[in-house]
Amino acid sequence: MPARPPRLTQRREFQRVAGKGARAARPGLVLQALPAPGQPLRVGFTATKKIGNAVVRNRTKRRLREAARLLLGDGRVQGFELVLIGREATADRDFRTLLGDLRGALKQAGVPLAERVPPAERVAEPTTQAAP
Repeated sequence: MPARPPRLTQRREFQRVAGKGARAARPGLVLQALPAPGQPLRVGFTATKKIGNAVVRNRTKRRLREAARLLLGDGRVQGFELVLIGREATADRDFRTLLGDLRGALKQAGVPLAERVPPAERVAEPTTQAAP
């Protein structure tokens, strides 16, 4: 199970990524990415009051956190600071589509996303049946 990526927590970190980083918009989210060579990956999440009340904003951020955990939690992506911004469609968007939005935004922003290696096919052991 992928671990949760380290977080951006302070306002100045979010502002630095917004001011200097690349931006990629999708229907389900907006991604801001700033290269940070030699540093571990760090991710921040935000949702503005424009998208709804606290319940909707929290649902939006939970879904963004889970999408980031699934795509970035394996530790293969390093050297970036990312900010994921929720949109109105984030809370109700199909989760697979949301993952596709994040994958496409990462690609557009130049974040190298390693392809997952499919699990090795299991080799069935021959079974011997006892003679009746």
